[in-house]
Amino acid sequence: MSPRVASFALWALWVLSWVAAAVWSRRTQARASFADELGYRVFTALGGLLLAMSAGAGWPRVDPDRFLMLWRLPRWAAWLCVGIEAAGFAFTWWARLALGELWSSSVTRKERHEIVRTGPYGLVRHPIYTGLLAAALGLAVQAGALAGFLGVASMTFGFWLKARLEERLLSETLGPAYADYRRTTPMLAPFLRPKR
Repeated sequence: MSPRVASFALWALWVLSWVAAAVWSRRTQARASFADELGYRVFTALGGLLLAMSAGAGWPRVDPDRFLMLWRLPRWAAWLCVGIEAAGFAFTWWARLALGELWSSSVTRKERHEIVRTGPYGLVRHPIYTGLLAAALGLAVQAGALAGFLGVASMTFGFWLKARLEERLLSETLGPAYADYRRTTPMLAPFLRPKR
């Protein structure tokens, strides 16, 4: 098996398992409007498309120069990138299990919503996005194309927009307790501590 095939298998397995786990969720009490969600959805989808195209996922073979190839990795380095992708997906699943029934693919507030501070939520406020961005960066490095890095940048901006929208909704619901969580826990990058 090649590193590229392993990457595609990891992404496919993650998507299928994530969709299957979507039924495990509490009833929604409030949801952001379609208009509020449109911005993050556009940037995230554009990022995913650029990333998939740079990696050749499901696309016909194209001229590599079209995506401004930056490098071609040796096989060992490509496998290292597959390891980064696997670690990113493992982080998303750790977060999903810690979040439990409070998870939603959209920006929502669930019944009996509470702040989760255990597991990866003690490291970052949005660990699912952190894990996905790590996996995306691993794939972009493996693909070695500028389009992949533009895709990661677009996804990062999309997840940042979504996180801000979620935090606005949660701040209204959870008040001072959520404000304290925001003061003590970074948004996406564990090494970037919030200003106090």
